[in-house]
Amino acid sequence: MTHLLRFFVALLFPVLAFAQDAGPEALVKKMTEEVLAAVKSDKDLAAGDKQKAIKLAEEKILPHVDFEEATRLAVGRGWKEAKPEQRKKLVDEFRNMLVRTYSNAIGTYEGQTMKVLPSRVKPTDDEATVRNQFLRPGGKPVLVDYSMRKTDAGWKIYDIVVEGVSLVLTYRSEFDAVVKQEGVDGLIKRLTQKNTPAAVGGTKK
Repeated sequence: MTHLLRFFVALLFPVLAFAQDAGPEALVKKMTEEVLAAVKSDKDLAAGDKQKAIKLAEEKILPHVDFEEATRLAVGRGWKEAKPEQRKKLVDEFRNMLVRTYSNAIGTYEGQTMKVLPSRVKPTDDEATVRNQFLRPGGKPVLVDYSMRKTDAGWKIYDIVVEGVSLVLTYRSEFDAVVKQEGVDGLIKRLTQKNTPAAVGGTKK
């Protein structure tokens, strides 16, 4: 995964009533503003404190992500082959992988600002794309699209596209290759191995 995607995977990750009632634009705006404000106000978080980064993700980001849909799209054809218990393991490990990536990238948010671009979402729509520009001092604006769908629990993010590059499609090519060679259990094993350092690592990057 590219460095840019590694950075913005963090924004894949507040009150429940707000999450259920808010439209996709308002939800993304509130979520990203709270993340950026937290990094700005907490020196340890900006320095890459993993435990604080994971806590921030659990509180501000993860409740707004549709991990099952994201995993289904990322796994691709292997998802159809997977049994229910394998699907659950895939979702759990994919979620853990994104949290691990987030905790390692949190320090790069320092100094960022965000602008939500206008979009046309009708009240009857159940799919939406929210477009953001992330502004960095001395750098060009980075365009980030959030692919979202309406669920019983409100709007949820299932993919992000950074400068035209899809997160789930980037993973799909890697996951497809593993499934072809080692099967669904092989993919689960690979993801579990990647996630192991996150369970035993320290609090810093």
